Amino acid sequence: MEDFLKRSLNLEKLQYLGVCSGGCISDSKVYNTDFGKLFVKQNSEKEAWQMMKGEFESLSAISDTKTLRVPQPKHVLPHPSGQGGVLVVEYLEMRYLSKYQARLGEDLAKLHLHNQTLLSKDSKIESREDSEPKYVEKFGFHTATCCGIIPQENDWCSDWVEFYTRQRLKPQIDLVMKKEGNRQLMELWSHLERRIPHFFDGITIQPSLLHGDLWSGNVSETDADPVAYDPASFYGHSEYDFGIAGMFGGFSKEFYNSYHRLIPKSPGFDERHQLYLLFHNLNHWNHFGSTYSSGTLSIMRKLVK
Repeated sequence: MEDFLKRSLNLEKLQYLGVCSGGCISDSKVYNTDFGKLFVKQNSEKEAWQMMKGEFESLSAISDTKTLRVPQPKHVLPHPSGQGGVLVVEYLEMRYLSKYQARLGEDLAKLHLHNQTLLSKDSKIESREDSEPKYVEKFGFHTATCCGIIPQENDWCSDWVEFYTRQRLKPQIDLVMKKEGNRQLMELWSHLERRIPHFFDGITIQPSLLHGDLWSGNVSETDADPVAYDPASFYGHSEYDFGIAGMFGGFSKEFYNSYHRLIPKSPGFDERHQLYLLFHNLNHWNHFGSTYSSGTLSIMRKLVK
């Protein structure tokens, strides 16, 4: 791997500094290089190329908004084994999130509002340079991303309910059924699928750039800022990011209060939170097995009442 990195990144200096946590899916190491310290995450599984490419594009999109701090993406490379990928980002000295919980909530809200600020700018400016960011009017993303190792299609769609049903929930349902089958799951899904539009009655949803996998294991802080990483971004409903955030805890009342000062809760927030939590329970079922089946089915029963 070291020789591959030196050739691919045109480095003269590459000093191994140690292993660093890269989650439960990929291997990660830190190096000192001509360009400072770099964090290198690699995975040789076939699906990992899209995972690394999607994360690189997600980090780039979030970084471009200058709202929520993320490690600066440097390179994404095909794995030297011939399959999989290698992601190279800046290395940041980080610790457990504590001091900057409120700042994280504020920065996340600013990320979610960023696309709307572009809409207001577009309405005031008659002509824009091609290089300037423009308002994104549909839901989706320009590449597939992965929440874990499972690819998520992000085909552009003008309707959020259709996008979330067809490109998030339905693929997860289909994957569970393909792997093991579950009659209760299919029965509940046949009822829930028809009810999904009901949860969005009376609200207007504008596309927001999302982190996409914002759980407590994907946030930390430096001495100066909160930091988020391992995103699976796309343009979607801002409330989506609270699905997995509420699944494992780790976020304080200050985080939520700070966020909702900028983006107040809309009517029906709590029910939709369960709907977004459902996706992550299904995703964990598909990653880690039927341990997550009872939680998934319980959420679905609540939603179909």
